[in-house]
Amino acid sequence: MSFANLTVLLVDDHELVRAGFRRLLEDGEGIKEVLEADNGELAACLYKKHHPDVVVMDISMPGIGGLGAIEKIICYDPKAKILVLSVYEDSIFTNQALKAGAKGFIPKRSAPEEMYKALHEVSEGKIYLSSNIAQQIAVMKLSGMTNVLENLSQREFEIFRLLAEGKTVNDIAEIFNLSPKTVGTHHTNIKQKLNVSNSAELARLAIRHGLIDA
Repeated sequence: MSFANLTVLLVDDHELVRAGFRRLLEDGEGIKEVLEADNGELAACLYKKHHPDVVVMDISMPGIGGLGAIEKIICYDPKAKILVLSVYEDSIFTNQALKAGAKGFIPKRSAPEEMYKALHEVSEGKIYLSSNIAQQIAVMKLSGMTNVLENLSQREFEIFRLLAEGKTVNDIAEIFNLSPKTVGTHHTNIKQKLNVSNSAELARLAIRHGLIDA
C-alpha cells in the first residue's frame, strides 16, 4: 500500500520494538521520514518541532505514557492523526485512547498489511480499529455491559495506572506537572468511583484488568 510522502513519528520505549516497526514503515512505499521517540514527553516535543503527518504511539511507557502524550499532542494540534499500536487489546484502552484523541487502535501483533492499512486510513483522517477490538466494543454496547474503569476520566485513568504501578502522589504530581493536592483529589475520586479503599485493592483491580503484571 502506498502513501503520499508521509512523515511518521514512531513512539515506543523499547528500542528493539521501534527498530522492527521502523523497518516495516520504511519498507512501505511513500514513507518519506520516520522520526523516533522513546517516551511521551519527547513525542510531544518532536511533534511540535516536526509536525509529522501521522504518529504511531504505544500506550504503556514510563512517565506520562501514551495517553498523556496523546493529550499533549491533541492540545497543541486538535487535528493530529494518531494511531495507537499496543500490546493491550482490551476495549478499555481503545476507549481511553479514542477519548484522548487518537484516530486508530491496532494490536502490536497485527500483520504488516493491517498496519499499512491503518496508517493509510488514519493519514486520511479516518477512524481505524482492528476487527477484534471493534467487535469487543460492539458486543459490550449491544449487551449493555460496562467496564468499571470506564467510569474514570482520561486523567483519572492515567493516575490510576501509575498508582497501581506503585507511584506515589508526589511522583505523579511531578510527572504531570500538577500539585500534590490535585493528584490527591484525583486519588480520592478514583477510589470512590472504583469502590476500593486502599492502594493494594487498586493494584489488584489493575492486575485483573491487565494494566499491570501480577
